[in-house]
Amino acid sequence: MKQENIELEQLYTEYKSLLFSLAYRMLGSVMDAEDIVHEAFLTFDKVEDKQAIKNVKAYLCKITTNRCIDLLRSSAHKRETYVGTWLPEPVGEEYMQDPATSYYRKESVTTAYLMLLQQLSEVERAVFLLREVFQYDYDEIASMVDKSSTNCRQIFYRAKKSLGYEETDYRKEYTQFSSYIERFTTALQKGEVSEVLQMLQKDAIFFSDGGGKVKAALNPIYSAERIVQLLFNLMKKLPNETLLELKEVNGGPGIIVRTNGVVTFVVTFEFEARKIKSIYMVANPDKLRAFHENKQ
Repeated sequence: MKQENIELEQLYTEYKSLLFSLAYRMLGSVMDAEDIVHEAFLTFDKVEDKQAIKNVKAYLCKITTNRCIDLLRSSAHKRETYVGTWLPEPVGEEYMQDPATSYYRKESVTTAYLMLLQQLSEVERAVFLLREVFQYDYDEIASMVDKSSTNCRQIFYRAKKSLGYEETDYRKEYTQFSSYIERFTTALQKGEVSEVLQMLQKDAIFFSDGGGKVKAALNPIYSAERIVQLLFNLMKKLPNETLLELKEVNGGPGIIVRTNGVVTFVVTFEFEARKIKSIYMVANPDKLRAFHENKQ
């Protein structure tokens, strides 16, 4: 085996998870993120004068970032014509085994966080993530997005202000959330309507993504009362063979719904004041492939 191939394999092993983590946060799609990472290494492999690259990690991140920006711009119309609510593709914990998986950074992959990022333009999203999550300095970010360091600093602060995002002690909250969702799931299965109602914020919101492939609410459902009614109607329609499993999804507690061994829904949550603020249910089968492939 050629020395060049050995070195490329070593780089792939070392940086694949990092690049996937960046691409997934940018795109909210497992398949697209995997394709981008694969393309980044192919692009790097074609570079003739690799010795001129002073920082391989930053160079690979630059390729990945710019491919993500290009893809987001080219697929903007597709997103606009998406049937119903678009939600990020859920991922299990095995996808998040990378340098950005501390409890602080796990929060940056929650469904709520990824939905928040949708408010930002492609470049704003890249600058914000590279600084906030991956801790690059502004000079490095500038070289990745072809902006000045000063401009990147301005973009970051503007993006952070527009998101209104505040850091939390996610390690402590994660444990509390997991216990809370376990109670929530038990109450659902036992038909305890009042218990489920008490666990939701009064102004809670339910989002579902069927992508036009399966039946799902096209618009968000507002208020705890309406959400409870919807959830229990859904529970009644599930076959007897259906299982609800508690798993880590997108860095937080989630529910995997299986019928006859096939994943039909993946549900994640957003919390506020120790109650459920938002519920995100992905039913689009195209977005559940990772769960089938990894048999979570």
